[in-house]
Amino acid sequence: MDTTINRRRLLSAAVLSGAGIVGATALGSLAPEAAFAADPVEVDPGAPDPNFVEGRISSITGTTLLVNSSDGSLHRLQITVATSIWKLHPAGFEAIAVGDGLYARGVRMPDGSLATDSLWLNIVNVQGHVAAIGRNVLHLDHKGRRIVAHAVPGRSAAVYNGTPAVSDLSMIKVGGHVQVLGAWHPDTNEIDIATVYARA
Repeated sequence: MDTTINRRRLLSAAVLSGAGIVGATALGSLAPEAAFAADPVEVDPGAPDPNFVEGRISSITGTTLLVNSSDGSLHRLQITVATSIWKLHPAGFEAIAVGDGLYARGVRMPDGSLATDSLWLNIVNVQGHVAAIGRNVLHLDHKGRRIVAHAVPGRSAAVYNGTPAVSDLSMIKVGGHVQVLGAWHPDTNEIDIATVYARA
């Protein structure tokens, strides 16, 4: 069974009818790690992936997002009842705001818009050293910049030495190297932690 054709049919139906469509997580994981995974669609080396968009939202009209990518290109994203949305956790359309950064995967429609099946808002993947630790906060040095990473009770998790994720962040040590997947607070140096990877 060709999953690309099935995704196209599902998302085309969602764009055209907007009704009766199951959540798009059936098409793939919405976990933050999935935003940085390779898309199964084959793309020529060096060519942009036509089914992936990154950038910042410049306007929202109905359920259409206008997105400015970092390469200067403009994209129209169609959000449907089949779109799965992540903003530190699974969220609804009301969570989307002008100024949000995003990664999006979906299927190109004949009009050039992207019918979006998975949308990650303000997602970041940061590596750095722990400069200080406060109550529910890590201060990170990242390429000479300070990043303030907030632990969100009930949301944030830690993975130590590749073991399963736990909610206990207490084994993170000052001076240790960490990788943090999280949600950026636009136009600040602050993020909320989804998952922090560290050595115990």
